[in-house]
This record gives sequence, structure tokens and C-alpha cells, in this order.
Amino acid sequence: MKKLVTALTLVAFAMVSTPTIATASVAKGQKIYKKKLRKYCGFSGVRFARTHTQDEWEEIYEDGEFKAETKKICPKLPLKKIKKSWWDHLYEFTYEYGTGGSHVPKC
Repeated sequence: MKKLVTALTLVAFAMVSTPTIATASVAKGQKIYKKKLRKYCGFSGVRFARTHTQDEWEEIYEDGEFKAETKKICPKLPLKKIKKSWWDHLYEFTYEYGTGGSHVPKC
């Protein structure tokens, strides 16, 4: 019984301490960009993600400026059309394919 309680405690701790961003998906972010942002930005996801380095994207996201920076890059983007749950995915996409990253998306 003691082992079961210890195991459950460890699992609960791991779930609580895992950041929300870990559930975000690069592929989902790429799909969201392609379907929802591209028409307003007027350029590909590669160009969008490569406007900053991975470190810059990380700093922008951590400072809470990701939405504002997205609007700055894509001025015609109506932010109200982007669901709150999509922002983490978009960040993962931009971070993964930002300048300095080794991948190039196909969108």
C-alpha cells in the first residue's frame, strides 16, 4: 500500500510540475498558421518563424509579448479570430522553425 501511495504521489507531482507548453504541438501550430494566419500575413510559415531566432521567440513568449509580436509581423491579423488555446501551438511552431533551428516546415 505504501508503494502505491508513493507512486501516485510521484505521478501527481509530475503532472502538476509539467508546464502547459509541453502539451503544445509544433505540427498543430503549423496547421493553425497555414489555415488561420497565412491569408492575413501574406507569406509562408517559414518566413514568419524565421523573423526571429529561437532564443528571441522564447524571450518574446516568456515576456508575454507573443500576441503583440505576431500582430506586429502580421498587421492585418484580427487577434480575436485566434483562439486562446492556439497560441501555445503557434509558439511551439515559431520556436521550432525560428532562425537557428534545423527544420524547415512545408507550408
